[in-house]
Amino acid sequence: MKHVATARSPQRAVGVGSGAGRMRGAVRSVGRALHLPVTGTARGIRKATHAHGAGESGLGKLIELHAVNGAGDVMITVALASTVFFSVPTDEARGRVALYLAITMAPFTVLAPVIGPLLDRLPHGRRAAMAGAMLARALLALIIAGAVAGGGLELYPAALGVLVASKAYGVVRSAVVPRLLPPRFSLVKANSRVTLAGLLATGVAAPIGAGLHAIGDPWPLYGAFVIFLAGTFLSFSLPPKVDSAKGEDVALLAADEDHLHGPLRKETKRPGLRTVGPAVTHALGANAALRCLSGFLIFFLAFLLREHPLTGESAAVSLGIVGVAAGAGNALGTAVGSWLRSRAPEIIIVAAVALVLGTAVVAALFFGAFLVAVLTAMAGFGQALAKLSLDALIQRDVPELVRTSAFARSETLLQVAWVFGGAVGIVMPLNGTLGLVVAAAIVAAGWLATLRGLLSSARHGTRPHPRVA
Repeated sequence: MKHVATARSPQRAVGVGSGAGRMRGAVRSVGRALHLPVTGTARGIRKATHAHGAGESGLGKLIELHAVNGAGDVMITVALASTVFFSVPTDEARGRVALYLAITMAPFTVLAPVIGPLLDRLPHGRRAAMAGAMLARALLALIIAGAVAGGGLELYPAALGVLVASKAYGVVRSAVVPRLLPPRFSLVKANSRVTLAGLLATGVAAPIGAGLHAIGDPWPLYGAFVIFLAGTFLSFSLPPKVDSAKGEDVALLAADEDHLHGPLRKETKRPGLRTVGPAVTHALGANAALRCLSGFLIFFLAFLLREHPLTGESAAVSLGIVGVAAGAGNALGTAVGSWLRSRAPEIIIVAAVALVLGTAVVAALFFGAFLVAVLTAMAGFGQALAKLSLDALIQRDVPELVRTSAFARSETLLQVAWVFGGAVGIVMPLNGTLGLVVAAAIVAAGWLATLRGLLSSARHGTRPHPRVA
């Protein structure tokens, strides 16, 4: 019997071992099944962001970083909108938003023109500057979370800090893109990829932020902290050439050169935004009108739709509809701008602003829910298309030595235009027709002021500016 038992022991051991092996195999199969969607999605995203040489040049890393930036920003936006806007009655909300504008946006209009020139002096620390902007917003998100929970006034200066850090990131990002262009890749195409990544990330993060807010008011801010902390480390993954300033100079506005005279002026004069051809100046004016319209519509429609929602919808759903329409229009404009990158950018800007103007006039004359959504979509479409065309003009007409600085200065001016439009929107009476008449007037002023110059530039072309030694 002992021999029989001994003979069967190896069989029993084999059975146990094979059962354990099958169990381990099943666990590994389940693990792979659960892991595959995550890794597959990550590989798909990496393949898309690194396509056409973007991975080798480093542009893919910047695209991913900008997606992280967009996701973090929308988390903070969800938290602030819920705290400042939705948590109180409409009249009190107007007062809160006005206070928010006074404490954050007004100082920001003073600080914004300084950010670009200041960052021009830090060409060798761009990765550190982007990481610093990410880390600052991560820490400020925690401060805002404490203010939301305790009702402290530190919310407003912290929100100002978020705006300044976000603007600093945007300026540095504009300066970085030309350094990461893959071969045979236009600057407009690169900017469209970066912008589209930010829009897609915003669309994904917005419902996540809303879900976190359902758990508690501070939770979207905790999410923003995690996202921006990841962005801090991701910033340093950009190629070292991002920190190179070889061959660059500082673009000066005409006002910066007024103090120079005679031979000294001739020797030291550098090209500025007003000395490199009229097309850039007129394109900047048209873009400023569209950016002003964007700020106006955001604040005006936020209060109008809260008091008078779209037919059959709640205030939150109404705002969601126009928000989705604006985002879809922006994404479509980015895609079309990339496709039209080799066409005449002046004509594209004129056509885009005319399309927005026509839509605004029709929406004002026949005010209704559908036309409001169409206007926000067209505003997003026109803003994206005109901005990409402005980028193309800067690429074409501004000397390479000062091109990155020109991007920084133009971004600052456009941000100031957005703030001004928002300030107008906040003080407007809640009359839909009147508000859209004002919106049409804003676009018309920018279009008429720049139409002749842009068409003239398109007909006669712009003489290339001599290279600066």
